[in-house]
Amino acid sequence: MITTNYLVIGSGVAGLTFAVKIAQKFPHKTITIVTKGDEDESNTKYAQGGVAVVLNTKEDSFQKHIQDTLIAGDGLCDKTIVEMVIKEGPKRFRELINWGASFDLNAQGNYDLGKEGGHSENRVVHHKDITGYEIERSLLQRIHQLANISLLSHHFAIDLITEHHLDTPTPKQLSCYGAYVLNQKTGNTLTIKADSTLLASGGIGSVYGHTTNPSIATGDGVAMAYRAKANIQDMEFIQFHPTALYTTEQGSAFLISEAVRGFGAYLRTKKGHRFMPDYDHRAELASRDIVSQSIDTELKKTGDTHVYLDCTHLDVHAFRQHFPTIYDQCKRLDIDISKDWIPVVPASHYLCGGIVVDQYGKTTITNLFSCGECSRTGLHGANRLASNSLLEALVYAHNIYAYASSHPPKHTKVFIPDWNDDEALNNSNNEFIRKNTVELQKLMRNYVGIVRSNDTLKIAIKQLDSMYNKVENLYKTSKINTSLCELRNMINIAHLIITQSLERKENKGGYYNSNNLNSKKVLENNVT
Repeated sequence: MITTNYLVIGSGVAGLTFAVKIAQKFPHKTITIVTKGDEDESNTKYAQGGVAVVLNTKEDSFQKHIQDTLIAGDGLCDKTIVEMVIKEGPKRFRELINWGASFDLNAQGNYDLGKEGGHSENRVVHHKDITGYEIERSLLQRIHQLANISLLSHHFAIDLITEHHLDTPTPKQLSCYGAYVLNQKTGNTLTIKADSTLLASGGIGSVYGHTTNPSIATGDGVAMAYRAKANIQDMEFIQFHPTALYTTEQGSAFLISEAVRGFGAYLRTKKGHRFMPDYDHRAELASRDIVSQSIDTELKKTGDTHVYLDCTHLDVHAFRQHFPTIYDQCKRLDIDISKDWIPVVPASHYLCGGIVVDQYGKTTITNLFSCGECSRTGLHGANRLASNSLLEALVYAHNIYAYASSHPPKHTKVFIPDWNDDEALNNSNNEFIRKNTVELQKLMRNYVGIVRSNDTLKIAIKQLDSMYNKVENLYKTSKINTSLCELRNMINIAHLIITQSLERKENKGGYYNSNNLNSKKVLENNVT
């Protein structure tokens, strides 16, 4: 048994920002961070683009950023939340600077503001093309300077502890008392008892197999919250990044940043046709849902496996300065961006829905908060505006901290039983897990991808139900391991995506169902 005041599940920008703030405010309180990979392995680390924030008030404004966000969200954003997040942005950005994060400057010594798809102005602050890595570095450096924070890497959160695990009647209003956590190095399961728990566990990209996310993005936080009976919403809105580097291999894909199109790159078919002007007046700077759906339409028309990003007309020296990681990755693959087009294809990238929270990050379960990609705040609506995710994480981490400061959680005195697997068999069957993981990912790509239909969704849910029963039986009878728990979580996530897709009768933002009444409007020439 480990007892802590604050349990943080996840070590990306959301979880680390909260941990730093609460630890500095209350040096006598204990904070425990658990993360299933290395301490710096998170979606934050791989965020290339940057943080969307209004700094140049001569040309930009809060209202312009708000309007861009609302347009991208396609009518489903919570306008109050959008206004709050964007107006808080500059304050939270300055805190990052104070903690040691650095961002690129232009020749005049001002922040070099990039422009990405869906943005009407240059407002994206960045550190080359490894912005997330730089933010993660500065936060971890601060974490290690604070004595009241314990960071447990290679610890996998299995389940949240609620009244369902206690020998007491289940009340109408559930509470969270911490989590059961697997030490992946020893195989032992810890009981972590916490006064307050923050889920900051990142995204769900691995459910699709081909993704820009790291392999650890298996939707663990959303799945745990779902099993604990928290409200989950908008899971149908999966953002596919339009330009992942095309390879024939499955797994994490290298991301060609949105900012490359903002820098002036063109999308072309194999025959060289620049097709984005056919679909939207913003061409390559249209929002991600439009670009991804347009690419998907072109690939279905031609039968090709990928399209191309043409950077050959750009200044190669400026490109290399702005995107050194992308340049070097292309060079390793013998792609000379001054002469060769970059093969790209959409890949699962970001979850716009998730665990429902209010403006203070509170879920529908007492003492359980959520922040970052696993949460559904109302900011993104049906489609996230580029580089709004790091902004959201920073603002909500602060809001949760502010709420915890003025409403400190009470120390819980309930008795929590330890994890009991004494009768479980040591037969986790790794080949079964691997086979079903590949099968699940294939099912999601084929039937629940960029373009869906009621028929394919119903086929998917039928196949998923069969898989669920087999995996759940193995889980109940076996000693657990990380792979089995991840597969179980991904099946929960797939179930949520499919069922909530079937419930949505109108195409919005990143969601497209060919059976919906407004299907033609989305894919046929959105030129205005």
